[in-house]
Amino acid sequence: MYEAYYRFAQSPFTLAPDPRFLYLSESHDAAIGQILQSIRRTEAFIVLTGDIGTGKTTLCRALLERFDETTFTSLMLNPFMSADELLREILLDFGVVSRDSVRNGRAASATTHELASTLHDFLGTLAPLGASGVLIIDEAQHLSPAVLEQIRILSNLEKNGSRLQVILVGQLNLLDVLAAANLRQLDQRISLRAVLRPLTREETHAYIPHRLTVARGASSVAFDAAAIDRVHAMTGGVPRVVNLLCDRSLMRGATANLSLITKDVIEEAASGLALEHTAARPWWRRAVVWAIIVAIALLAAIGAALFFTRGI
Repeated sequence: MYEAYYRFAQSPFTLAPDPRFLYLSESHDAAIGQILQSIRRTEAFIVLTGDIGTGKTTLCRALLERFDETTFTSLMLNPFMSADELLREILLDFGVVSRDSVRNGRAASATTHELASTLHDFLGTLAPLGASGVLIIDEAQHLSPAVLEQIRILSNLEKNGSRLQVILVGQLNLLDVLAAANLRQLDQRISLRAVLRPLTREETHAYIPHRLTVARGASSVAFDAAAIDRVHAMTGGVPRVVNLLCDRSLMRGATANLSLITKDVIEEAASGLALEHTAARPWWRRAVVWAIIVAIALLAAIGAALFFTRGI
């Protein structure tokens, strides 16, 4: 295993969402700052979107670590639930009910109204303490309209100036889901729409050494500039794909006893991942392609004209 060869304390390019490895690119830094500010302002609805693999779940876990002890949090990673199941999980995460109660106790048989009332009463006890309750739902684009409507109703309920704050996290089509006519009331209450974007070339050059340093292996192996350029070109700067390609490159590097990962190593690793090279072609290659296309079109037009002329 390359982790042992390079003396890493842990895998530097794990695909699991680990907040210790969070790299604050421009969009990630802006998103986390805006979300924390919105939470401090007790805004009801916040939306965080990003393409697949841009680090949304990792950022969610990093947010949990930045809240202090006055913030009660509930992180939902499974959006395929009913309104009642959602309420039970929130009450469980907030410490209002026990796991046994959710499984076969009073909470298991409680009605939607009873569960919502219990949550409402609990939130009311937080205001005198200067505390708050925050719900984060990942993969929110999969939430049913019924659950989204229940969430809207919950955020409307205030007691002693306290209410549930909601962060909906999902892929880019989450915005289309929320724009549906039947969710118009919820959509109008969204105060922040933060977006995570892929890493730029410059950010990729900082991201890879950052991951190596966090894993405490930056002194044993490095990626040269050309290798990182190729990583960015092949992955489009999507962090999850960057991690996958770098992980496989380190495997090949350890096998070949390398302390420097080069462009050739990156290309060898990419060949086993079916990654397409997305770097832009030189302008002259594009010009040649277009010249060939135009020439074929002209020849086809001339041939058609001659055919019809002879026919007449």
